[in-house]
Amino acid sequence: MATVPEATPQERLLRYDNGAVLLHWLTALIVVAQFVVGFAFAGMERGAARGDLFTVHKTIGATILVLALVRLGWRLVHPPPPFPTELPRWERIASVWTHRAFYVLLIALPLTGLMAVSGGASAEGKTSTALLGGIPLPLIPGVSDDAGEAIGGIHELLVFVKLALLVLHVAAALKHQIERQLAAGRMPPFQAPGERSVPAP
Repeated sequence: MATVPEATPQERLLRYDNGAVLLHWLTALIVVAQFVVGFAFAGMERGAARGDLFTVHKTIGATILVLALVRLGWRLVHPPPPFPTELPRWERIASVWTHRAFYVLLIALPLTGLMAVSGGASAEGKTSTALLGGIPLPLIPGVSDDAGEAIGGIHELLVFVKLALLVLHVAAALKHQIERQLAAGRMPPFQAPGERSVPAP
């Protein structure tokens, strides 16, 4: 995976393939839902309502982890389309490293969340935590209560890092669209100005 992919002249802009587009927007939807649920239950007092929302939070987290692994596998088999030559080198560098950071966070956040839960449940002798529908999610053995609490703090910090990256990503997409740059059409439903984009082979 090159640090700065080369830009390629394109008569018709090559965009992400349909599978990558579906995974991108599905991930975006679920991540936004997770932000809403996470911040909502974090501000609630302990009780049944908070516990129910925490179960939703854990379920969404597990879903994000599975989806991130599927998406990573898809990307390895289906490389992203080349950048158009109009996109400056610094923007290509920012795009590559932002995407890499997203993949790391999409995997690290659910895992640190699970480690935090595992630490809290270890003292109670639990081996799994319940997701929606009563589905048991195995806990990570050997995580102490203190370690779980510390990792929980890391988990919370990563949430804000991910939120900042999301804002940066959206701002860059809007910048390309407002400035009518060709790169805007790489991810449907955005369209390149005056161009018809086609899926990358």
